[in-house]
Formats: sequence, structure tokens, C-alpha cells
Amino acid sequence: MRKGAKVAVIGSVLAAVVGGAGYGVVTFVSALNGDSVVGGAQPVRTGPPGADEVKDTSAKFFAAWEKGQAATAASYTNFPEAAGELLSAYGGAAHITGVRITPGPATGATVPFSVKATVSYGGRSEPLAYRSELSVVRGASTHRPLVDWQPSVVHPELRKGDTLVTGESEAAPIQAVDRDGTVLTKDDYPSLGPILDELRAKYGDKAGGTPAVELSIRHADTNAAETPLITLAKGRAGKLRTTLSASAQAAAEQAVRRYAESSVVAVKASTGEVLAVANHRDDAFNAAFLGRLAPGSTMKIISAATLIDNRITSAAGPAPCPDQAVWQSQTFHNLKGMRPDEHATLSDSFSRSCNTAFVKYADAVKVDSLTREAQDRFGLGRDNWKTGIPSFDGSVPASGGPDTAANLIGQGQVQMSPLNMASVTATAMTGEFRQPVLVAPGLDDRELARAQGLPGGTVAQLRQMMRRTATTGTAAVAMSGLSGSIGAKTGSAEVDGQAKSNSWFTGYRNDVAAAAMTQEGGHGGDAAGPIVAAVLRAAG
Repeated sequence: MRKGAKVAVIGSVLAAVVGGAGYGVVTFVSALNGDSVVGGAQPVRTGPPGADEVKDTSAKFFAAWEKGQAATAASYTNFPEAAGELLSAYGGAAHITGVRITPGPATGATVPFSVKATVSYGGRSEPLAYRSELSVVRGASTHRPLVDWQPSVVHPELRKGDTLVTGESEAAPIQAVDRDGTVLTKDDYPSLGPILDELRAKYGDKAGGTPAVELSIRHADTNAAETPLITLAKGRAGKLRTTLSASAQAAAEQAVRRYAESSVVAVKASTGEVLAVANHRDDAFNAAFLGRLAPGSTMKIISAATLIDNRITSAAGPAPCPDQAVWQSQTFHNLKGMRPDEHATLSDSFSRSCNTAFVKYADAVKVDSLTREAQDRFGLGRDNWKTGIPSFDGSVPASGGPDTAANLIGQGQVQMSPLNMASVTATAMTGEFRQPVLVAPGLDDRELARAQGLPGGTVAQLRQMMRRTATTGTAAVAMSGLSGSIGAKTGSAEVDGQAKSNSWFTGYRNDVAAAAMTQEGGHGGDAAGPIVAAVLRAAG
């Protein structure tokens, strides 16, 4: 029934019963809502939907969906407007027809089901098949059993704000290759999937290919590349050379799979070229490039450089390590079991990762000193990196109060990604800031970020402290067995609401710098350390 006709019918009935028995209106409206009222209103059902309600509601939803009746199907959900938009796109912009839905046995209020359909466009057709599930809940105000609306009901890869489209792809396909010409595919390197999509979206028209015809997910974030689901007509792939190393990428992929919610990046320190980027996450988020989390004590590389460059102390100079330190009424502690050392040097406290040694210097560090060091020397926090795909440039804001001290140990308001920390390590070991890149800037004439870099004396001291950390300090276990010129820094960052701290680790071997982060991974050497060591072993 057309929407206008339905409104007219309701208006006629209401006019007929004005001044009459009130229950007549209730009976009619209830009938429209699928409720039966005989001889007066029945008691309202409350609590979780029963098995009969789950079966009936899901069956009606499936039946309307199969028939392409988007508005009707949406009316059986608790968010009919959002459901209607996506279900309309399913049969409209996505050109999906011949839908057949087969429900499986319900588990409580959850109903699994399989979908078989056909995608047709421009005289070409391809079968579509997938599995999903829905749950039935009771409406908060109507008390009706309703499908709990989630975009994933329509397709398991859909998220809030996503929709489905079929047509000529926005960008031509690419054949991404590594620095030596080895082809990089999603099948061989699963972690690269979202990154290859980003590269295709940005460089497909520059690599010499022609667009394909595809069923794709168009994301709410307009800056995100569409995610292809089915190809109806293949385009011609253009070749895109990246800075990646297939061997380093393989090692990174294998290393992150050992720990949930892990990310790693490796760069060639002398050029800034990204050699590997891998993520092991439940979502497709590229946390290696876009993560924004407190980096813990890996931040002490920048903090130590700040102390040295501002002539506050030096690697061989004093940095006492008391059991605790108080800064503006906030008390800071070291890791459990760390022995205090009032005669420690900066090198001693750096290699042991003593928090209080750095907090004690908060009085001597101006509010913006750490910020200026991060921006001017390490190229961070200016929002001007152009890696070739979206990335985060790090953030070290000028913070007063307790955050002045907290920032020095990588807590407070400091935020970093593994990409940022790999770059920090490369700058510390070479003295030059070279903005990380995944694709050569000459391909699209983009201008790379610049920074002053570090004085030679500061570099020498940082390398000495990082080498000591890697050989006899907190990073020694993870870095054991690695030959050549090595250095490292561990970090663990406390995050409110987490049972365990986030594990951070950054290190270098010869001309390769790498950094990793594992959410709730514990101490830096517990999870992130082995990931970085594995990548350095393969790439360094």
C-alpha cells in the first residue's frame, strides 16, 4: 500500500469514530501493528521476546526483504528509518535481486541466516552468497517484538553509516608491488588489505589502469576507500610501486598474529621509506598508521633529547631515580620491584626506564619545551605528513599542571602511533628527520614534511643509551640474539579501564627502525618487544 493511501485510510477511520467508543481506535491501530484485540485491550507483553515472537518477527522481516519491500521490512525493526535507507539501497543502488533467505535454528533471541541473491549491472550478473544474523528485542515504547537493527544484519561487513553500491569503481584496480617488484596481494599479506584499498583509491587513476564494475561497501567516512565485495567485470590493473619489502612484510604479518590487537611499522632509517606495516585486529583499522594512544616510556627518547638539547643534563649527567616523585600534588611511581638509585645518571635511568628520574626534571623543563622538541627536531604534531595514505602525525601538546610531568614519561596528553615511534627512533639514530613514505612522493608531487633534526652530540648520547637498553636494560631479553648496530626502548602505558597496560617497544638494527604496540599487552618487552625483534631480524 502506498504511504499516502495508508494515511488517508487512517484519517477516514478516525473521523468515523470521533465521539464513539474509544476501544475502536485502539483495535484498528493494534491491527495495523500486527496485534490482535478481541473484546478489549489484552495485557501488554513485557520482558525478552518469546520463541514464538522471535520466529514470527524474523519471518515477517525476511519475507518483506525477499520481496524487495524495504519500507515494510524496516517497519519490523526498532530503527525503521535507518533500516529503510539501507534496505532500499540493497535493491536499488546495489542492484541486488532474487533474494532468498534461509534462517537457521534460533539461539534465544538470535537468528542466524544465509542469503543467496544475484547482483546485476550493465548486462552482467554474479551470484551473491553470505551469512549473517539478527536479534529480536522488545520495543521500548510499543512493547512489540522488533528486529534489533544493525547494518550488519543486511551484510556482515557493513557498519554504521555504510551502504552498498554497484557500478563502475571509483578507482581503477592496482597491482601493488614491493621495492623489488614482488606483487603484494591481500591473500598473501592479509594485513595489507585495507592499505591496498587506500592505495587503489588514491593512485588507481595514476597507475595506468581502467575501472572495474563491482558491488562495494561505501563507507560513512568519505575519506575511506570503498571496500569491494564482488567483481562483475574486471578492470585492468595499473602497477603501483611501494616502498614495502615483501620479506619484512611477511615477518611483520607473522609477528603480529601472535598477539591480539597488535600493530607494527618498520622504516628504512636513512630514507624514511616504510618497509613493513601490519595490524592484527578484529576491525580493519590501520592502527599502525592511525592509532592515537599514549606511548608510555618509549616517549623517553624525545624526553631525553629535550633534557640534552636544553642543557638540563646529559647521558653521563645526573638523573636520580627515587622510589617516587611528586609533581603538583600528583605522585608518580616506578615499575614494581625497581630499586631506587639516588646517584643514577640519565643513561642509568633511561636503560632501566625509571619514571621518577624524568618526573624530577619537570621543574626544569618549560611547559612547551617537550612540544617544541617533538615538532622542531622530530617532525611530530604539525599535521603535515603525507605518507601516501591517511596517517596520524603524533601529538605532544604543551600541557601545564601534572601533565607536564606525565608527558615526559609518555602519559598525560601525549599520543602516538607505531609509525610515529618508528620515525622517532630513525631520527634518534641518524639525527635527520625523514618523513615516512609508503609511495614515492614523485608519483603525485606531494611535498613532504621537514624538521630540523638533532645535533650530532645528542644523537651520539641517544644511541649510547638505546644500545645500553637493548643489551643490558629493559629491552635486552627481546633484543637478544640480534647482531649489528642495535638499540631499543621499552614502554608500558596505563589506560583507564584496562586490566593491563598497553605494551610499546621501539628499536633499531643497522638501517632499520621499527616500533610496535599491543593493547593490554603488559610490559614493553612482553608483547611489543618480540614483534619488533622479529621484524628487525628479517629486515635489519
